[in-house]
Amino acid sequence: MTITLRDVTEENFESLMDMELPAHQRDLLHTNAYSIAQAKFYACLVPRAIYQDERPVGFAMYNREDDGRPGYYGIYRFMVDFPLQSQGIGRRAMALLLDEIKAAPDVEVINICYHPHNARASAFYKSFGFVEIGIDCNHEMVAEIRLR
Repeated sequence: MTITLRDVTEENFESLMDMELPAHQRDLLHTNAYSIAQAKFYACLVPRAIYQDERPVGFAMYNREDDGRPGYYGIYRFMVDFPLQSQGIGRRAMALLLDEIKAAPDVEVINICYHPHNARASAFYKSFGFVEIGIDCNHEMVAEIRLR
């Protein structure tokens, strides 16, 4: 199984928009359709299709200037299509996403937010080196990796 990150294109966006989360995860994340639309209007957002071999299996999106601060990158969306979760796809895709962000010459901090009651997300992100720093004004946990 080969996992890659690719651009969101005319050829794959409908597959990405059709991906759904199970009912118990839907309140944790905006839809891919919403995220793809956001990326069309905000140039600082970078949408990425997650592929397993030659088929789209997930979606990620990050911001190149989190809260308007150069060097601060924020991972805004990260999901694997529900039928394919718990197969290692997310772990490999997150490693690739972090490598892509870390390759930016100005990166200082990478952060991510998630619901504080989502213990699975907390453990997953901590395994990549994210450190929880507290709850933000949206009542989400903020975790970050400091590179400088």
